[in-house]
Amino acid sequence: MSHHYIKFTDVCYTYPSGYKALDGVSFTIQHGEKVALIGLNGAGKSTLLLLTNGLLLPDSGEVNIGDVPVSKKTLKLVRQSVGMVFQNPDDQLFMPTVGDDVAFGPINMGLPEQEINRRVDSALMAVGCHDLCGRSPMQLSGGQKRSVAIATVLSMEPSVLVMDEPTSNLDLRARRHVIDILKEFNHTLLVATHDIEMIKEVCPRTLLMKDGRIVGDGNTDEILNDRYLMADAGMIG
Repeated sequence: MSHHYIKFTDVCYTYPSGYKALDGVSFTIQHGEKVALIGLNGAGKSTLLLLTNGLLLPDSGEVNIGDVPVSKKTLKLVRQSVGMVFQNPDDQLFMPTVGDDVAFGPINMGLPEQEINRRVDSALMAVGCHDLCGRSPMQLSGGQKRSVAIATVLSMEPSVLVMDEPTSNLDLRARRHVIDILKEFNHTLLVATHDIEMIKEVCPRTLLMKDGRIVGDGNTDEILNDRYLMADAGMIG
């Protein structure tokens, strides 16, 4: 059974307020693909990401992570496969130390102490933050917080990494560091972003959203250079 791909089939989602955020969304991301998700604010990007690991469940249609349909019954299994990094790292950092935050996921997976320690060390090394292990997350810079938030997900060794605006509000050095992390991630990646230069470097494929629908899906350069398509989605004047 593969956990490495994402499949949306005619997915709709409406918030309790009545706002329809997704309207018949269908796509498949194969194992190992790095895919960007772009569109104006309000196009449905963040809602789509929340559906990938069951933080929201579709009103209709189906979301699959590999062979597993996302539902209340499968949430534990799905969340072992899908690691999500939120736009605001403070939403993921809540423990006394960086090491505690990165260990939180593996501990809750019921792993033995030796394996937890290995995963913490490996994840912090991967994001270049091993020296921050004993620090309080509250004492970190914005770039350090973003890197540690990524480490909290990497420590769970996900098959799929889902990220919301991973380079927003970062200085050039911290942005470069995050891009390098994403380029080295060897599994499936879906990243919602407004950082066009970043996706040109990291993501060969792009999904373009407008009004809760996928209106473009293809090679990143071809999508970005289609002026009619981009203008229709409000991405260029």
